Amino acid sequence: MIERIHLRILQQVEKQGSLTAAAGVLHLTQSALSHTMKKLEQQLGTDIWLREGRSLRLTQAGQYLLAVANRVLPLLNLAEEHLGQFAKGERGALRIGMECHPCYQWLLKVVSPYLTAWPDVDVDVKQKFQFGGIGALLGYEIDLLVTPDPLYKPGLKFEPVFDYEQVLVVGKDHALASTAYVKPQQLTREVLISYPVDIERLDIYNQFLLPAGITPRRHKTIETTDIMLQMVANGRGVAALPRWLVEEYAAKMDVVPVRLGARGIAKQIFLGAREADTTIDYVRAFIELARQPSDATGKVCNSSD
Repeated sequence: MIERIHLRILQQVEKQGSLTAAAGVLHLTQSALSHTMKKLEQQLGTDIWLREGRSLRLTQAGQYLLAVANRVLPLLNLAEEHLGQFAKGERGALRIGMECHPCYQWLLKVVSPYLTAWPDVDVDVKQKFQFGGIGALLGYEIDLLVTPDPLYKPGLKFEPVFDYEQVLVVGKDHALASTAYVKPQQLTREVLISYPVDIERLDIYNQFLLPAGITPRRHKTIETTDIMLQMVANGRGVAALPRWLVEEYAAKMDVVPVRLGARGIAKQIFLGAREADTTIDYVRAFIELARQPSDATGKVCNSSD
């Protein structure tokens, strides 16, 4: 009864704003489009949308069907893509979503040997602003989610693949550079630089500052790691990053890692996937490669290294 064309029409009318524009995108006449949806309404016994002057307003049934379209159509598109790859003897594609800014450098060190080992698999990496995190994984927009903060949902599986320590980054000449560890109170006069992430998801806030009732003098956000560390090296603020990443940059910038608290902040990078996909050979291979022991810079070490 409900066909793919019905779902596509709903999506396009919502996206384009009118029947005429949607008909043009779908290469249909407006009358054909209207007839198709009118016939569906008759079969369902309910209106999909109501006319208000020249505009259309989705009914409750129409809103529900649009939500179905937004879930089902990506699945159908993905199925056709995969089946086409199978028909051509191709392995497939691995779409990775990055929910962790500094993890990008770590990911590069995993992707390189993976591409060599799996030449028939295409790899695409999406930054967070290009997808919706858990929703993208559940909606089949991505196949793997790289995150330090897994959100467990039915049908998803998260596996820890890399341990690291979150540290404070200061300039070489900063007063805290020579201390064994920093206390929350010592950051009350500092400008804290971070990636543009909600405060509740920043470890330095939720695991270090806020439990002590402390806030920095000012909080500044910067999108790129290089600029952030340039600011820190020039005494414009401090930041919190993985120790391995700071030590890698310390070879070319005047920055120093300092432990956050006497015990430090231990973290892990997780790879999340749909549970049903964890048995796919090239997905499983990426997870296993990511779990291999790494050197101090986060570089994956092969047994021959």
